[in-house]
Amino acid sequence: MELFELKGKTAVVTGAARGIGKATADLLEKAGAKVFRMDLDAGIRCDVSDEKQVEKAFQETGPVDILVNNAGIAVRKDAFDITAEEWDRVIDVNVRGLFLCSRVAARGMKAKTKDGLPRGGAIVNLASIMGFSGGIFPNPAYQASKGAVVNLTRALALEFAEHKIRVNAVAPTFVRTPLTEPVFSNPELLKKVMEHTPLGVLPETADIAAAILFLAGPAARCITGVTLPVDSGYLAR
Repeated sequence: MELFELKGKTAVVTGAARGIGKATADLLEKAGAKVFRMDLDAGIRCDVSDEKQVEKAFQETGPVDILVNNAGIAVRKDAFDITAEEWDRVIDVNVRGLFLCSRVAARGMKAKTKDGLPRGGAIVNLASIMGFSGGIFPNPAYQASKGAVVNLTRALALEFAEHKIRVNAVAPTFVRTPLTEPVFSNPELLKKVMEHTPLGVLPETADIAAAILFLAGPAARCITGVTLPVDSGYLAR
């Protein structure tokens, strides 16, 4: 079980006030990590799309061993109805914010220790099954942003590898959170989701947090550049 322990590690979880972010922050703490919760609404207040706010927030945390880029938004409008401003906001939070936080955290992770080796670390991004598919509901801004997360995960994994920084992602299917409540509260939409769920059961926030813990810890020490679906078989169809 030591492979899943994070004793002595410091972690930042963005978007940690609720949903997957909160479940992840809670689990990392149970695994022994000191966790900084970064959010617009709780913990260290930060809009991840604002570079100055990101820099200031990480000054408060100091160097970290683990970063979970969970902060994200969605505007569920089709290509004809979404405004340019709404599109920009989704991309700003889901892609720009992830990049800004990763870059700042990685600066501390690549710093040398007393023996001249990089500190190293782990970054885990929140992608989505929509990063691999066009989805079952029109949502182009979100789909585009999560596709970017999948490939940015690969790009940063390659760039940061020499500094012993692993970069991976988790791609959930529909999970009940404030973000997805419009789907879960609509029987017709939920029925359509279940038609694309071979296992017949959707994951809960704790299931996503468990996958993040795995990728963040020593059990995944040789895994980088991977996006792990937690999707009850959605992408296998």
